[in-house]
Amino acid sequence: MKPTLLIMAAGMGSRYGGLKQFDPLGPGGETILEYSVYDALRADFGKLVFVIRRSFAETFKTHVAARFERLLETVCVFQELGSCLGDFALPAKREKPWGTAHAVLCAREAIRGPFAVINADDFYGARAFQAMAGHLAAEASSPLARCAMVGYHLRDTLSEHGHVARGLCQYDEDRLLKRVIERTEIWKTAAGAATYDDAGQVMNLSGDELVSMNFWGFYPSVFDLLQTQFLAFLRENRLKPDAECYIPTAMDKLIAAGQASVKILSTPDRWFGMTWREDRDFALTCIKQLIQMKVYPERLWPGP
Repeated sequence: MKPTLLIMAAGMGSRYGGLKQFDPLGPGGETILEYSVYDALRADFGKLVFVIRRSFAETFKTHVAARFERLLETVCVFQELGSCLGDFALPAKREKPWGTAHAVLCAREAIRGPFAVINADDFYGARAFQAMAGHLAAEASSPLARCAMVGYHLRDTLSEHGHVARGLCQYDEDRLLKRVIERTEIWKTAAGAATYDDAGQVMNLSGDELVSMNFWGFYPSVFDLLQTQFLAFLRENRLKPDAECYIPTAMDKLIAAGQASVKILSTPDRWFGMTWREDRDFALTCIKQLIQMKVYPERLWPGP
């Protein structure tokens, strides 16, 4: 079975100041997520599942999803605030989405086989998709099928224009993930980077650390595990209006409990994204360079 690509596109873009999902970067108006879809097609992914918000559903389906329907099966699902809550009632004041782990759960009914998860507004590189597709195919027949994550060096994922959120990874000699700690404020420094530790104190980082950029590889069995983690999150955090359940945090707990194994995959490609509006110029430059290097055609899709 060809793997599915789940693209999380329901973010609100609060730091960016708008919906990054629709921001054109390529010569033909291509968005970052279109470059990800192009790379996924070349890596032989067979289905797309977009997780979006109902508030921009028609615009997204018309101007984004419709481009891919003739190339492979394409499905849009909604990240609804009331989805996957179990017996918990939706808090009256909740407006913000519940986070990336919840986004994955919202796509459960649309996925039947191995799948990869990415952010809509991150560029991961063609070889990252090839590595993930290879892992998902090789592990699918194993009774102890392992999850996977593409790792990037922290220094290559920082913004010149403000703090970023990253999952800091600890791993063993076999590149199996031991811990992944979500830090929502990491900023660039002259010596590398810095963040706050659990006590709220500044903690310096070298920049060599591997981080998660939300490129994960899973099998359907992960849904029950994530649901359990999400319900545990709700028990503690459902009344906090800005609390989010992140994939790295959920996976960290599953690894600690011996319920998950995650292989860190390598890629020579550099990540880039648009956390802040000012990051857009760098992303534009990167796309132009990749086109000049013939990694991508001038226009991704045929037609006018």
